[in-house]
Amino acid sequence: MHTRTVFYISDGTGITAETFGNAILAQFELKPRHVRLPFVDTVDKAHQVVRQVNHVAEVEGRRPIVFTTLVNAEILEVIQAGCKGMMLDMFGTFVRPLEIELELKSNHRIGRFSDVSKSQEYHDRIEAINFSLAHDDGQSNRDLQGADVILVGVSRSGKTPTSLYLAMQYGLKAANYPLIPEDFERQQLPTALMPFRKKIFGLSIQPERLSEIRNERRPNSRYASLDNCRMEVSEAEAMMRRAGIRWLSTTTKSIEEIATTILQEIRPERLEY
Repeated sequence: MHTRTVFYISDGTGITAETFGNAILAQFELKPRHVRLPFVDTVDKAHQVVRQVNHVAEVEGRRPIVFTTLVNAEILEVIQAGCKGMMLDMFGTFVRPLEIELELKSNHRIGRFSDVSKSQEYHDRIEAINFSLAHDDGQSNRDLQGADVILVGVSRSGKTPTSLYLAMQYGLKAANYPLIPEDFERQQLPTALMPFRKKIFGLSIQPERLSEIRNERRPNSRYASLDNCRMEVSEAEAMMRRAGIRWLSTTTKSIEEIATTILQEIRPERLEY
């Protein structure tokens, strides 16, 4: 059973409200019920939100927690005046003090994705996603010169989700290549990657965890056997050490932690937020 309902209310996508709210709530031992209310961009929608929050307060007998990233002052006022939840206005907490400190007025832009047709950064991000998809799992050797980072590792070590996260979150062109038996026999990285060694970062994983993951996909196969996983991980790590490639184990790390470590190590010249 959840211990509290948490609302994330925004006149945009709500990604900022939810990310920030989740980071704060992670400090507490509770399992809240999450309610996302994006695109609250009219007064009428604001009144609907108030009714929804207040209904939950009455049913549960305790105040819901409400994280907001509302830019429109009129909409925010409706919710603040009528809402029975515990209000945490993130823009009010951070933007207004910064306006005073910087002696600048914020542009009150709704969300990071507003007016995307005029945003070069947005188009660059889409291009990075397309690049990462085209270079997933060693599908293509074309234009590796344009890659910001190239991930290598055994199959199912986390290369694809990390590549897509780097593209979507940071606009980085991330290629990824699986290390396969032929590479272990040659005891060297794929030939196509050798000219770009400075861009390469390795991902490894504990063999036991790798076997679990592979068994979900191909149960009782040689591919998923613990002995084979031990061999592949051992050979891959030895190859990375010989090539002088930076690497880390993904076994207990989230995609966010993996990406942050890669960014610290690779330090690409082009980095977008």
